[in-house]
Amino acid sequence: MEIVILAVVIAVVLVGAVSGLVIGGRRKKQLPPAERPSAAPTITTPPAEPRVGDEAETPRDESRRTIEEVDLPAAEAPPAEAEPAPAAPEVEVPEPTEGRLVRLRARLARSQNALGKGLLTLLSREHLDEDTWEEIEDTLLTADVGVAPTQELVERLRERVRVLGTRTPQELRTLLREELLKLIATDAPRAVKTDNGLETPAVVMVVGVNGTGKTTTTGKLARVLVADGKSVVLGAADTFRAAAADQLQTWGERVGARTVRGPEGGDPASIAFDAVKEGIAEHADVVLIDTAGRLHTKAGLMDELGKVKRVVEKQAPLDEVLLVLDATTGQNGLVQARVFAEVVNITGIVLTKLDGTAKGGIVVAVQRELGVPVKLIGLGEGPDDLAPFDPEAFVDALIGD
Repeated sequence: MEIVILAVVIAVVLVGAVSGLVIGGRRKKQLPPAERPSAAPTITTPPAEPRVGDEAETPRDESRRTIEEVDLPAAEAPPAEAEPAPAAPEVEVPEPTEGRLVRLRARLARSQNALGKGLLTLLSREHLDEDTWEEIEDTLLTADVGVAPTQELVERLRERVRVLGTRTPQELRTLLREELLKLIATDAPRAVKTDNGLETPAVVMVVGVNGTGKTTTTGKLARVLVADGKSVVLGAADTFRAAAADQLQTWGERVGARTVRGPEGGDPASIAFDAVKEGIAEHADVVLIDTAGRLHTKAGLMDELGKVKRVVEKQAPLDEVLLVLDATTGQNGLVQARVFAEVVNITGIVLTKLDGTAKGGIVVAVQRELGVPVKLIGLGEGPDDLAPFDPEAFVDALIGD
């Protein structure tokens, strides 16, 4: 009996001890970190991986907004439509060349008024003494007619005035008109050659020094030829001036003429060769080749011009070489003309800016110097202000009605 009681007491004691250990363990887990014994090591757990919906930062204390107060994201703008390709430039119809010089006669007469009116005034004097004839010579020389042509004209005028005797204003005008026409030579062929009778197109090369308006003249000449019913291919062989090819292409596009061009600084002879080749392939009537402006004092540049000529002639004959001269340069233009004539066979002259000078006598001087006719004259900035040279209309503008 005592043994049973002793066993029960031991069991109760064991149960109580176990219960105390469990309760003590639980209390230790609930203690805050500050109450833990300082000797115990601190264990830092790695942050948990963020889950969907977790805030990226600590929430801030903000007042909640109603749905009406929330701005909705702006709607995305619809994608912009692609810009339409630029329309091809409208092809212009150039003004007919027939009668152009007549239309521009007033402009020419204003600039050349001093020459014609001065001569008529001097010839109308009652007594034509030596001083008067010297004044007539000075008037002609000032207008850049040249020494030899001036002496020739004065001698003929003196003889005819002596024979005529009494002189009315109308008789003097007729006399002066006839003598000026003889001086200019009305029988010279002045049409730009655009029909060589061959299967290849006519090839026209445009040459000149810097600043004479050569590229502009080439573009205007294309308009002259298109107005006369010709199909044209342009060769931009001026590769030394950055804007020359663009400028020429713009002129061509205005009249529907194709422009053959190459890289800036490229070989001019190669571009001229390609232009003629393209003209043959397209069965064009005329190929116009714009060359770079050359100082007549630079032998290397002039030699290169000869190379362009030789390369072109490997494919087709060179029908025209037009020398562009600035009429305002006067006698200096004759020096340029001589050098160019030594390098290439000049066949015609284009005088630009004739409306801006009173030195219309350069028409006579340059023809006498080179033995080739003036074929075209420029009388303004407009696209159709390049006109075929008509000696009679020119002289009529000089002396007036």
